[in-house]
Amino acid sequence: MTTITLMTDFGIKDGNVGVMKGVIWNIAPEAHIADLSHMIGPQNIPEAALILSRSVPYFPPGAIHMVVVDPGVGTARRPMAARIGDAFYVGPDNGIITIWLERALEEDRTCEFVELQEPKYRLPVVSHVFHGRDIFSPAAGHLAAGAPLSAFGSAFNDPVKIELPKPTRTQHSFKGEVIHIDHFGNVSSNIRQEHLGEALKHKEKINVRVGDTMIKGMVDTFGERPAGDLVALISSTGYLFAAVVNGSAAQMLGSKVGDVVEAIF
Repeated sequence: MTTITLMTDFGIKDGNVGVMKGVIWNIAPEAHIADLSHMIGPQNIPEAALILSRSVPYFPPGAIHMVVVDPGVGTARRPMAARIGDAFYVGPDNGIITIWLERALEEDRTCEFVELQEPKYRLPVVSHVFHGRDIFSPAAGHLAAGAPLSAFGSAFNDPVKIELPKPTRTQHSFKGEVIHIDHFGNVSSNIRQEHLGEALKHKEKINVRVGDTMIKGMVDTFGERPAGDLVALISSTGYLFAAVVNGSAAQMLGSKVGDVVEAIF
């Protein structure tokens, strides 16, 4: 049985997510469907790229990851399917795969891309504004049912990539920025554990500046500090982030995406 994940900026109020599942199950009734998130910020492609990249490794080989965060729906942007390493992507060619693709290429994994053109792998009537239902869900269903990637349309080798902020190294620090604020108000940066490297052996000596606020030393767990304390630590997916124990760092700091974060050795 094939696993299909769904990620959208649709929310769950209006039935659109359920309709897409119905289209998939009509084609591939045995498919397992997992909801990654339907609370991506409206049209927030960088957020979708981040959530997708950190989720893909935890699914079985052959999983199909369908993402519908698609501000260009109905325009000249390509609808696409791709094989990236041992998994598949279905969705708009608008940069959502950027982080996932970069890591796959660094690991020398095979990547293939096709434009979704073949009418028999779409619904009979395709609207201008709901390609998630009419193009992407049928494609994911047919992939799950065994259709080869090459059957969907013409191959290409220039998928869209978006420019994402990279941390920079200074003499005594890594300087990055806030890239995500989660449900708990945790403030995640683009500085990763591999950037900090050997310095993490002495994490208590790493000071973390978020905006104008300095956090003295890092911790491993929330429980190392009392409720209400502002702490810095490495997330379960390897990113440096700030949190308030049993509270919201975003609220305490007034943080927003793009604010400066600096890890000072």
